[in-house]
Formats: sequence, C-alpha cells, structure tokens
Amino acid sequence: MSSPDHAAGFRAPPWQLWLGLGAGLLALAWLLPVNVKSLNPALLREAGRDTPSVAGFGRELLDLDKPGPAALVLETARKVGDPGAGMLATVFDGYARKHREMMPWGGWDIALEPLLGSRSPAASADPQPVLGFMATQQARENLRRYLGVSRLPGVQTLLKTAALGTTQRFVPANRPGGQPLDAVILLTAYLWQTEHLSAGLQREVRARAEVAVQSGQMGELEDFYLDILTLGRRLNWVQLSELLRTTGNLGTVGQFAHLARVAPEHLPVIYTAALMTKSADRVAQYLIAFGQPGADHLQLALSHGQGAVAQLVQRQAPVTRGAGPEFELGAGFTLRHPEIALVTKYAAFLAGVFLLLRAVDRRLFFSIETALRGAFPRMGSGVIAAILTFIFFVFSEPFLLNAAPVSDYRIKLTIPIIGALTVPATTASTPPATMDISTILSITVFAAIQLGMYVICLLKITEIARQSLPAATKLRLMENEENLFDGGLYIGIAGTATALVLQVLHVIDANLLAAYSSNLFGIVCVALVKIRHVRPYKRQLIIEVQSAAKA
Repeated sequence: MSSPDHAAGFRAPPWQLWLGLGAGLLALAWLLPVNVKSLNPALLREAGRDTPSVAGFGRELLDLDKPGPAALVLETARKVGDPGAGMLATVFDGYARKHREMMPWGGWDIALEPLLGSRSPAASADPQPVLGFMATQQARENLRRYLGVSRLPGVQTLLKTAALGTTQRFVPANRPGGQPLDAVILLTAYLWQTEHLSAGLQREVRARAEVAVQSGQMGELEDFYLDILTLGRRLNWVQLSELLRTTGNLGTVGQFAHLARVAPEHLPVIYTAALMTKSADRVAQYLIAFGQPGADHLQLALSHGQGAVAQLVQRQAPVTRGAGPEFELGAGFTLRHPEIALVTKYAAFLAGVFLLLRAVDRRLFFSIETALRGAFPRMGSGVIAAILTFIFFVFSEPFLLNAAPVSDYRIKLTIPIIGALTVPATTASTPPATMDISTILSITVFAAIQLGMYVICLLKITEIARQSLPAATKLRLMENEENLFDGGLYIGIAGTATALVLQVLHVIDANLLAAYSSNLFGIVCVALVKIRHVRPYKRQLIIEVQSAAKA
C-alpha cells in the first residue's frame, strides 16, 4: 500500500538525509558559544582580539607619565601571564631610574606643588601612599593654608566638617588623636580643588558634606572619609586620583575600599580593570557579586585584552569554564547579535532533535507510523523535540540550576578599628557555581540508559506490529509488555537510589542534580513510550477488534 506522501506525488527525503541534517543542527547548537546567564571563554577571546593587552595598556600609562598606575598594571600583567609583562618591566625600571623624583607620587601633577615643601630632596624614591605625605603637622598646615583661599564652595564645605565633634569611627579632627580624620578631610578637599573627583562623586560628596555641616553631625559622610582613608593608605597620589576619576558614586568608593581590605591580593587586578574599562562602578559591582570566582574571571578576561574585560563587566555574568567545546567561528556573530545567537542555538537544537526522531521513525518504525498516521499525526516528534530542548536548555546553562553562592566579598555592616585597616581580613574562597565534569558525565550516562530503554520499547512494539496475528491477540501481547514499557521508570528510580547511596558512602561527590536526573529521564522515557507509541497503537488495535466483531 502506498503512503500518503506517494499519493500526493511527493517523495519524502530518505532517513539518511534527516539524520545528517539533524546531527548537523545538534552540533551547531552544542558548539555555538552563547548562554543566558554566563559567558563562554570563546566570546572573551573574540572580544579581546586586536584590543590593547594589559602590558600594552601599561606602556600607554608610562607614555602619559603615570608610573604609579603603571606599577599596578605591571603587577597585573605578571599575574595574568601577559607575554609582554617582561618587556613592560624593563621599560618601567628604566623609567623609574630616569625619573626618580616622580616615583613617590606615582607621576607628576601640577597640583602637587603645595605638598612639595614637606619633602626633602634626599627622601626615598619608592612609591609612597598619599596619606603618608600628610603624617606631619607641617604638611597638613601647608595644605590647609592653600585650600583656605579656595573659591570653590564644595572645598570650603568640606573644610568646615573638620570642626564637627560628633563622630563614630574617627576621633574628631579638632581633638588630640584626630590627625587621621584631619588628613582625610584635607585630602578629599584637595582632590576636589584639583578636579580629580568625577562629576557624580562631587555631587554626592557635596550633598553629604552640606547635610553634615547643617546638622552638626558627621553622619554618612564619615563612611566616605573612612573609605578614602583605606584607599589613601594603599595608593599613591596618581593611583588614587586616576581611580576616583572613573568612579561615579560613593557606593563604588566604598566597594573598592572594602575589596582593598578583604582581598588586597586582588587590588592590582581590579584597579587595572577599572582603568581599562573606565568604569570602576561596574568592576566593583562584579567583584562584590561573584567574590573569589569573579576575581578569577576578571584575570581570565584581562589575559585576553581590553575588549574582553569590557565585555565581562558590561554583561555582569560569570564565565563558563570547562563546560564543553567552543565554536570559535560563531563567537563573532554571537558578540554582534547575542539575542539572535541565543534563539538560533535552541531553535537548531529543537529542529535537530525533530529531524533525528523523524529519521529513527522512518528507519525503524515506519510500518507503525504508517498504520497510525490518521490517529497520531507527525507532531508527536515535535512534542518530544520540545521536551528534549527544554531539558537541553536546563542542563546547558551551568549557572541556571545551581543557586549562586553567597559572595565572600559582600559588604557587611561592621565598625572597623582605624588602626587595623591595613590588616587584610581572611576570607574563605567559594567554589564556582558551575557543573563539574563528573556531574555532566553522570547526567549523560543516565540519559544514554533511558535512550536505550526507549529504543528497546519501540523495537518490542515493532515486533508485535509485524506479526501476522489477529488484532485481539496483538492487544493482549501489548498488555503483557506493560512491565517492559514501565521499565524506564524502574531504572530511573534505581539510578537515583544508587547515586544517593554512593553519595552517602562518600564514594562519589554529593550532587543532587546528578542523582535526580536519573529519575527525571525515567519519567520522560516512560511518558514518551506510553503517550506517543503505546496508547495510539492500542487505540488502533481496539478499533480493529470492534470492527471485526461488528462484521
């Protein structure tokens, strides 16, 4: 008997063509480097292509006579393994020997003139924290006289806060022991006077200073002074001023100060990223959100260049590492059209699964499909493809199923002791929230077992359908195989129970996702077998039995 395709004058493509097209689409979906909640390393490499490297950025800073920031960039270049780190170190050492007088300040700035009177010609040429120059009373008095004649209202408002006596974290500046607060107020006013604060930072600092002066209480302004104290004891003049130029608000200053306290080993990395992206706000936000893994992701992006780190902090997403192969050819398209690439990936998987199912149907189960064509149309393959696409989406997003761990760099409400600000706090590193290889392997094994069970069930249905027996006998045979058709569920439960026992016995690492995936695949397998194949075939047999009885 001819099939409907032949009756309509249309010859369906052979199953080999469906198989080839389906496999190709699945390969495209698997290799396309795009994810919803993470970044593929291939995208970082593509974004960083032909953009300045960390070492190249350090050379640019030296050309601009900014050896202070260049020193931190050099340290970052060494940490990320930049090939140009050695050459940058050579150039930096030569610059330091040639311009010895600039090194303590981290560069030269005409605004430094009022402070030079407190420094002798024979002083050390080593880089010095900016607050170190204000340790003496004479240096602070020189700076106070210079700022006292300023016509900027913001500067004068900041100077007035030195007379406030209601502080919680500092000793008041006008009392014995108030030298740290006095130095910080003068430094902040000096940064304002010399236009080293960004516009957004100026607005917020001025607003808090005016509130403090009017109320007679330091209030929230004291938190900012504490942050400046933290940064001023770690950065020299040019390093601090360059950082504050890229800082848009007080919250970012607080985040950088917090990171400098809890993770001082990452300060060069986050400082370099802030300068390269010209956005300290996004860099601090990224580190606070992702903690230690975020610092590792920043280092990976910096190793690929300026464009890579800009892409990372713009997306504010973790990096997927070791989650499968990477399709370099699709990285450029994904960067230019991320939404289209995401839709393409899952549409290709949906179409690929559909074509593979059609190929299997045409190769192994064509006789059953022809018999059931009127009762169960082809959209059954589409339903299965949609279910499998959803499962693929869940398991291909490593940061979708796992809850994000609490970042070890999140700001906590504490009242630090000023004398202990230089002591770094110890933090426990948090493992990244990605699926490891063992989890992926376990899920793959469970899926392969259920796929084999699915094929066995379909082969049994085909065997019964091809026998030359009455419809009533075939119906009894189908009912006799109910245990086989439920076999996927039994295997799924057994796999979950086995995985949980092995986890309790510490034979394998504890992972509920890997364990319960066996049960999930079993449910899906049994549902597909019974709904898509057993039920419509038994319905056809029942109709044949009733028709024979009436005849």
